[in-house]
Amino acid sequence: MAQFSRIEVALKAKETGIVPVFYHADAEIAKTVVKACYDGGARIFEFTNRGDFAHEIFAELVKYATKELPEMILGVGSIVEEATTALYIQLGANFIVAPILNENMAKVCNRRKISWMPGCGSLSEINFAEELGAEIVKIFPATQVGGPDFISSVKGPMKFTNIMPTGGVKPTEDNLKEWFQAGAYCVGMGSQLMAKKADGSFDLEKITELTEASIGFAKKYQK
Repeated sequence: MAQFSRIEVALKAKETGIVPVFYHADAEIAKTVVKACYDGGARIFEFTNRGDFAHEIFAELVKYATKELPEMILGVGSIVEEATTALYIQLGANFIVAPILNENMAKVCNRRKISWMPGCGSLSEINFAEELGAEIVKIFPATQVGGPDFISSVKGPMKFTNIMPTGGVKPTEDNLKEWFQAGAYCVGMGSQLMAKKADGSFDLEKITELTEASIGFAKKYQK
């Protein structure tokens, strides 16, 4: 069962400004990365459904976070249909993120009052997603869809729309300034945030540092 309501999810996404996005097949490594982001101030985290038995890794993360990181809101991304949506809700997902817009996923999430963030690439898709109850819409792939200019254009006629660009967002002041000044509600950030050492292992101290800095930039430039 989800530990946080969809309203709490939406508010925390705005407050934090960034949503770290990550997948790893090793649960122990995943735990250390979630902890590194938590130490940097992140209180919302998207684990992506991108490998075999990913749901088992997520279940371990939920148990770990409930005990060790009680303020962390864990959700799942890269979901494209309703069966997997239901599976992750049963495992404790507090929100579901999709790269696409799927009406059946919305119905599953709405029945359980779980936050649903669908991927959109046009005004018509954004409008339909909001009709289906999406509080936050994901623009993906954000850079290819049109970047910050796309967001500012959407916000012209649809000032009420909450947009989370994902794909191409960087943990730098200049880049985050562009996204937030264009009107982004929050941003999803994956590989750019998950720094690695020369030997290929994750640089946990650097991840914490980048997370903290990125949250600071988000707060500085959010409208």
